[in-house]
Amino acid sequence: MLQNEEIDCIIGTSVPRKDGPGKVVGAAIYTDDLHFPELLHGVTVRSPVPRGRLVAIRYGSGIPWEELTIVRAADIPGKNCIALITEDQPCLVQAHINHPEEPILLLAHHDRCLLEEARRAIQVEVESLPAVFNIEESLAGKEVIWGENNIFKQFVIDKGNVDLVWNQADFVIAGEYSTGSQEQLYIEPNGIVAVASPEEGVTVWGSMQCPYYVHRALTRVFALSNERVRVVQMETGGGFGGKEDYPSMVAAHAALLAWKSRKPVKLIYDRAEDMAATTKRHPAKIHHKTAVRRDGKLLGMEVHFAIDGGAYATLSPVVLSRGGIHATGPYYCPNIRIHCKAVATNTPPHGAFRGFGAPQSLFALERHMNKVAFSIGLSPEEFRRRNFLRKGQDTATGQTVREDIDMSALLDRALAEADYYNKQAQFTRENARSPIKKGIGFAAFFHGAGFTGSGERYLASRAEVEATAEGRVRILTSGVEIGQGTNTSLSQIVAETLKLPLEWVDVAQPDTARVPDSGPTVASRTCMVIGKLLEKAASGIRKTLQDSGMLASSYSAFEFLEACRLYIERHGKLKIAAQYQPPPDIHWDDEQHKGDAYGTFSWAVYVAEVSVDSLTFETRVQNFIAAQEVGRVIHPLLAAGQIEGGVIQGIGYALYENVVWKQGRMENAQMTNYIVPTSVDVPSIRVIFQENPYPYGPMGAKGIGELPIDGPAPAVVNAIEDAIGVSVSRIPALPEILMEAAEMVHV
Repeated sequence: MLQNEEIDCIIGTSVPRKDGPGKVVGAAIYTDDLHFPELLHGVTVRSPVPRGRLVAIRYGSGIPWEELTIVRAADIPGKNCIALITEDQPCLVQAHINHPEEPILLLAHHDRCLLEEARRAIQVEVESLPAVFNIEESLAGKEVIWGENNIFKQFVIDKGNVDLVWNQADFVIAGEYSTGSQEQLYIEPNGIVAVASPEEGVTVWGSMQCPYYVHRALTRVFALSNERVRVVQMETGGGFGGKEDYPSMVAAHAALLAWKSRKPVKLIYDRAEDMAATTKRHPAKIHHKTAVRRDGKLLGMEVHFAIDGGAYATLSPVVLSRGGIHATGPYYCPNIRIHCKAVATNTPPHGAFRGFGAPQSLFALERHMNKVAFSIGLSPEEFRRRNFLRKGQDTATGQTVREDIDMSALLDRALAEADYYNKQAQFTRENARSPIKKGIGFAAFFHGAGFTGSGERYLASRAEVEATAEGRVRILTSGVEIGQGTNTSLSQIVAETLKLPLEWVDVAQPDTARVPDSGPTVASRTCMVIGKLLEKAASGIRKTLQDSGMLASSYSAFEFLEACRLYIERHGKLKIAAQYQPPPDIHWDDEQHKGDAYGTFSWAVYVAEVSVDSLTFETRVQNFIAAQEVGRVIHPLLAAGQIEGGVIQGIGYALYENVVWKQGRMENAQMTNYIVPTSVDVPSIRVIFQENPYPYGPMGAKGIGELPIDGPAPAVVNAIEDAIGVSVSRIPALPEILMEAAEMVHV
């Protein structure tokens, strides 16, 4: 008989992945693997211009149009919008076009070759209007393309009185920084299969991060009750935020074609369409002005943080919020003012991407912290040590740090692991006689775990654990596996709570007809928030069995099995639900942006070692140290994989990933000319975890997924400055940008 002591070490061990075998042998079912009788394929006809009025749609000759299903805005049975925060984005263009690639028309046919010919045969006649393409043009207001002033959202975070500090400071240092777009480039493009009719309602199967977001959008588009819409998440080949809101659009289009044709419709984007038409990371402009005492203590920080939201609001308000809250980082400053604006432009809407605004604001901050340090005559590390947040101090929003965090110790450990000081001396000697210049730099940062402010309270997420008569335990949640290991880590939490073998725990397929709304799979919340709900629900299962007298306080796994069988035989179903309750003493003012922005933060210091060719200015990252405090590590291998993947994405953001915009359209929407790091560009990455269990996380865990995208870009660019003595204020730091900066230094 299996005893407890044989299975009490599930947490903190790298157990085999739950989803591993099916993916390895090809048994996992993805959206494009689904087949139905009489299946039609769908395509989207898109806008050729960035802004204008739709005049006419002309159908070319030589196509049997009567065989195709054609859907226009007038065919939408409900509201012509994609429901999210602000319902401003149409499902299909009615009259006004606001960005290139905006959906105008939908086509479906069983022959994909004919379907593509039909798409190319359609001519869209448009009366063009002046367009806006960047933050500066939008704020200038010469053309108003959204609302009254092109501003989706603006707010100010105020702490202390910044206006009084400028005359008191020994130093006032200003700097301007900018970050570009970034494509999520998940392995599997967007795709949905839909079955729909007025009689049966709407069912969709698809690649997505947030089944209940899609569900809400479909109820609006079809004017249906919640019960008549069903959303099923299939195996999903990555998301990184790119499948948070956009699958609602794809699902609505596939379902509209199915609704009109009365046949199943599969709508799968190819890579070029996915890159050109879907959301990306928001470009940003950031201005810093910092007041400092002679001893290096921060007196005041004023930040202007602006992001380009594209043509519609989508998730820009909450991206702006997270980016603004992180804009002054893990530093204590008594006087802070952060001006935040999200503006409209005539590009496809920007949306969620891992980090959600924080990579933009933290890049600017950590570059600026180096600039301030050099300006006042301190080393970057010493300047930071004098200003790190400590327990009892408060953040920009007035949130008191309650946890025992020692950023100075974390910095010391990261620098020691990197052999920082010896490397600095070595590189100084070698650079004097070599055309390949080497440098080392670091970034210190934090990332809030879970939804911002009152977000988790508003979501009121639920999760369930069910025991079966066979003694198995089933997890029911709308939190989804998208490659990050969710099914494995959540199973570990439940198995550990119930003292069961991991293989006795199953995870139900996320299906809105069968699982509760646990909130979206975003914001570093899945393990921390949903995992805590499952821990509570699993504890409820155990307590129910023990209170019934069927299970002793100490038991074996097989005794648990027998108790489940007896309970269900006598009382019926054994299922326990848990609903989110915020930690005590958490208070947030949405209007003022004050209070506890997050239940907790994860903290980190990253160190990058680079080489820069002084002739071509090609930069390579040679070594990387990633040290972080993330509560308790549930699955070391998966956690390290999250960090390594985030570092690689961050290196791409820093050096390679340059979205080329022309008249609002992505010009390099192919993997041949949109450059991301490959295996030969990936350095040695050493991952260091410092555990400090969080009492309100499952088994002490915090969120981890977004943290590692925040630090690589500033660490890499700080290292470039160390290598070639050139200050770079924008990313991606392409060779031509470094060359131009170097030429300006030597003029």
